[in-house]
Amino acid sequence: MSLLNADINWTRVGDCYAVTKKPRGLDVRNVSAIPFAAMEAIPQGGAYEPTFTLKEPHAISSGTYFERGDILISKITPSFENGKQALVRTLPLAFGYATTEVIPLRPSIEGQDPRLLFFYLLHPDIRHFVTERMEGSTGRQRVPEGVLLDLPVPVIPPKDQTAMADALETIQAAVAAERSAEATAQELKRAAMRELFTRGLRGEAQKETEIGLVPESWEVVEFKSVREWLQYGTSIHCSIEKRRYTVLRIPNVEPGRVNAADLKYCDLTADEAAKYVLQNGDLLFIRTNGVLERLGSCAVYQGEPSDALFASYLIRARLKPSVEPRYVAYFYASDRGTSLVAGRATPAADGKYNLNTGTIDSLPFPLPPALEEQLEMVAILDALDRKIALHRQKRAVLEELFQSLLHKLMTGDIRVGDLDLSALRESPALEPEATE
Repeated sequence: MSLLNADINWTRVGDCYAVTKKPRGLDVRNVSAIPFAAMEAIPQGGAYEPTFTLKEPHAISSGTYFERGDILISKITPSFENGKQALVRTLPLAFGYATTEVIPLRPSIEGQDPRLLFFYLLHPDIRHFVTERMEGSTGRQRVPEGVLLDLPVPVIPPKDQTAMADALETIQAAVAAERSAEATAQELKRAAMRELFTRGLRGEAQKETEIGLVPESWEVVEFKSVREWLQYGTSIHCSIEKRRYTVLRIPNVEPGRVNAADLKYCDLTADEAAKYVLQNGDLLFIRTNGVLERLGSCAVYQGEPSDALFASYLIRARLKPSVEPRYVAYFYASDRGTSLVAGRATPAADGKYNLNTGTIDSLPFPLPPALEEQLEMVAILDALDRKIALHRQKRAVLEELFQSLLHKLMTGDIRVGDLDLSALRESPALEPEATE
């Protein structure tokens, strides 16, 4: 384990912490309602508090007893690997019950800051170390209590534990603030899409159509009237080995944009490849998926990656010059557009849903009378997308900082006295009004 620095002292989790057990003589029948945390209520990725459901004692047939201040560590795969754990700091009672698939730990000696152990257990090396020691059948493996108690931890003075936990907590608060700001921007975008595709930008009267209210000057047309042609992609075998052509697949299609990660490649003759080479402004529809909401998602190809082809589970739409591709992509990513596509999808025997060119051609489509209005709406939604992307990028940087700082603190490469996180503490993103 890369954390095991020989220059610092190490001990075991079990020398500092103990598994919480229900006290003898505790009669829960005298309690009117007990907080209960199911597995889905255990947070993932660094948030402390689980959510609770209050249950009458007779309604809890099984569960793990825990107390306020405990760390709840999920022990079953894949919950443990995914970092599902909680630090119970607020609780209506002094105790509660959780799913049987958690291990509750609490300090057994003075001076231990449970926040630091909570963060320590989020380190990828620690997760990997413990995962390798899970027991049980494939798919139902669990972390034995003994493995957790035998886990090596560095010996850190209480004062330094608190300072380190404070520093890591500051970064996690910044991560949470960016996550909240991103969610707020996403909701603002959804609201803007509902407003734009219902009222437009001109403040004109509305009319009722087959897809609901639209501005009076708009038409609702079939998709076939705004496209030049539709085409299925290539079924050539692809691989991760770099070859002549990049082939975009379902994982590369996100609402409105091409995700150029996880690319695959193929070799084709120039004549054959020419049939599938994408041009700027081409729309790529997903035509088969097990998630109904993903069906019909369309990305606008804008030249990256260059000379890309598209695979057979996608359908390419080449639009007429009077229609802005990004406007089309935004509409079919909206609540209304997604509902229209889902309502026309064909279920298959394998549990997936399918679209074909005929279905896409028949999709209703709200068309403003002028290209300029489409472009203005796209500009508004592009600005919101940039805001979402900014919060996402800032969160990714903070998460990387957290992991790097956690590693360096635990290995002694950085001393907590050397840290200055005042810029994060003073960030506007951490002000209460920005995170509500």
